[in-house]
Amino acid sequence: MLALDEARARVLAAVRPVGTEWVALPDGLDRVLAEDLRARHDQPPTAVSAMDGYAVRAADTDPPGRWLEIVGEARAGGPEARPLRPGEAARIFTGAPLPPGADAVAIQENAEARDGKVRFVRASRPGEFVRPAGLDFRAGELLLSAGSVLDPRRIGLAAAAGHAWLPVRRRPRVAVLATGDELIWPGEPVVPGRVASSNSVALAALVRRLGGAPLDLGIAPDTPEGLAAALDRLAAVDLLVTSGGASVGEYDLVRSTLGGRGLVLDFWKVAMRPGKPLIFGRLGEVPVLGVPGNPVSALVCGIVFVRAVLLTMQGLAPDLPTEPVPSARPLAANDERFDHLRARFLERDGRRLVEPAETQDSSMLATLARAEALILRPPFAPAVEEGAEVPCVPLERALRLS
Repeated sequence: MLALDEARARVLAAVRPVGTEWVALPDGLDRVLAEDLRARHDQPPTAVSAMDGYAVRAADTDPPGRWLEIVGEARAGGPEARPLRPGEAARIFTGAPLPPGADAVAIQENAEARDGKVRFVRASRPGEFVRPAGLDFRAGELLLSAGSVLDPRRIGLAAAAGHAWLPVRRRPRVAVLATGDELIWPGEPVVPGRVASSNSVALAALVRRLGGAPLDLGIAPDTPEGLAAALDRLAAVDLLVTSGGASVGEYDLVRSTLGGRGLVLDFWKVAMRPGKPLIFGRLGEVPVLGVPGNPVSALVCGIVFVRAVLLTMQGLAPDLPTEPVPSARPLAANDERFDHLRARFLERDGRRLVEPAETQDSSMLATLARAEALILRPPFAPAVEEGAEVPCVPLERALRLS
């Protein structure tokens, strides 16, 4: 069996980032920026008022109580106000450009207006309640680096910086194929010996959540002809993921059938639990990952391997997020396989702990669905006492791009 770290390294060495495409600004959400994004103008483009009040020359408000003539108003989006001369003020509203000659805003709470004139209870300071040009950013300033995931904040920043179109990584196209005579479509009546095909649905959802575009190839029966017919539906993709048919049984046909189509096998079997019978190879230029048929094994392999491939293809770091968390109970020493224990977080005496599920059978998808973390137990990890820290993968963070 191949060590997990070596298997991941071999897979990622065969993966290259996908190309770039341009999308309209509203379609950039959750996409990965492919190039640096710079500001196209100053923001704000000119000095503007930060408050409602009066644009003034600060020197004219000292001493307080001096009457100034109101000569107009300035509002956001309105016509440009005329320049202020000594002894004059202009009504101004938040976001409005300062009239030429003004260097401060006296807020309306400090103002008394009467008969076209205004005075203030205190003197203003130059620059007071004024947002200078370029306060937020300057033209040409680097705002977002390539590799940034475009969340609502960054979409807003791109809009403010004058970008209507964004260069992003193309969504990796991932074909997902389920295999097995025992599989039926979700929602069909369950009969003895048959189970709903959950792996392909879950893996496609994983692909979509992590920025890819899944292509469902359906369910292939356990015959060379049936598997070949499913593969005939394979279009231009960046990755092929198969589920089931990767073990040593008489009907585990993925390796042999793909081999007949030119699969160059890199490895089969990884020293991990769950997920030992994992296939990796290439069909021409397309990487192929064959994950086991057990539901938990399939999804854990998806989290460990498919996730890493998708992030690498989009120019992102492929490592899983990890954090040390005290264990809620003792853990036995591990064997030669890298273990991924489904677990939940809990609070005890004001401490955040992680507790593995009592049963870790790889067929129990409900346990994984309820889990909040995977406890990582490297090969031959020593026994852990209650309260000792163990490395964990928080699943909520692992199952998103950023």
